[in-house]
Amino acid sequence: MARSDPSCPPRLGLPDLGDGVGLREPHFAHLMGTDPAAWGVDWFEIVSENFLDHGGYALHVLDRVAAHRPVVMHGVSLSIGSAEPLDMLYLDKLAALAARVKPAWISDHLCWTGIAGRNSHDLLPMPLTEASLAHVTGRVKAVQDRLGRPLILENPSTYLQFAGAQMPEWDYLGRLAEAADCGLLLDVNNVHVSAFNHGFDAAAYIEALPAERIVQIHLAGPRDCGTHLLDTHDSPVLAPVWALYRQAQALTGGVSTLLEWDADIPPYEALLAELAKAQAWREAAPAYA
Repeated sequence: MARSDPSCPPRLGLPDLGDGVGLREPHFAHLMGTDPAAWGVDWFEIVSENFLDHGGYALHVLDRVAAHRPVVMHGVSLSIGSAEPLDMLYLDKLAALAARVKPAWISDHLCWTGIAGRNSHDLLPMPLTEASLAHVTGRVKAVQDRLGRPLILENPSTYLQFAGAQMPEWDYLGRLAEAADCGLLLDVNNVHVSAFNHGFDAAAYIEALPAERIVQIHLAGPRDCGTHLLDTHDSPVLAPVWALYRQAQALTGGVSTLLEWDADIPPYEALLAELAKAQAWREAAPAYA
C-alpha cells in the first residue's frame, strides 16, 4: 500500500508511510492473533496518552505492533497554545515512550487544553493574533529541542472563534510552520467541520497551506447536528471530506494517510474497507504540479 513518489522529497526528512489506522483496544485481540503480514495496513497511529503511565497488556500489544509496522505518536495533552509553562514532566514521559516505540514522528494539536492546572479534556481554539503566534512559535521550538525531533501540529475542529482575530487559521498555521520549522498534520475532516461551523471555504483553506510542510493527513467522519458539525470520529468519511482529501494529496504529491475511528468502532475488516477508499480518491486526483 505504500506509495512514495521519488520525485516528491520527504517533508522534514519524514517519509510517506502509506495508509494507516489508529491502534485501538477493540482490535488488540485481532492484531495479536493475526500474522502481521495479514494486518492490511502500512502503519499505525497511537494516542500517546493511552500509553503514558500505563503498562500491562496494552503496552505489550504496542511493542508487537511497533516491531512490525511504523508507529506515529499522536498526543492530545501538549497544550502548545497555553499561556502556562510547558509541562516538562509530560514531555519527559513523551520522550521516554518515544525511546521505546521509536515513532516515525510525534504530533499534537494547535490548541490549548486547560488553565490553572485543570485539564478541560477538549482541544480549545487559539486566538488568531500576532502575539499568540509569537508565543506558540517559541513553545514549538522548545518542545522540538526537548524531543530532539520536529513536532507535527494538527489543525483542530472548532465551534467558537475569538473576537479580534488578526488572520485566518490557515495563515496562522502556515506562518507557524515556517517560523518554528515544524510540520503540519492536515485533518481534512476538521477543515470540513470548521468550514461548515464558521462559513469559510474549505478548499481555499487547504490551498493556502504550505504544501511542503504537510507531513500527514487525517480522515474521519463527523456528526451532523443540523446547525453545526461535531468532530466525533464515529462514522464513515463524508463525500465532501474525501474531495478535500483528493485536493490535499494532489497539492502535496502524496503524504501519509490515517483513518481515525474512535467511537462506535467497527470490526477491523470494516475499518480496512473504509481505509481502502483512500486509494480510489487518490487515483482520481489530478497530477501534482
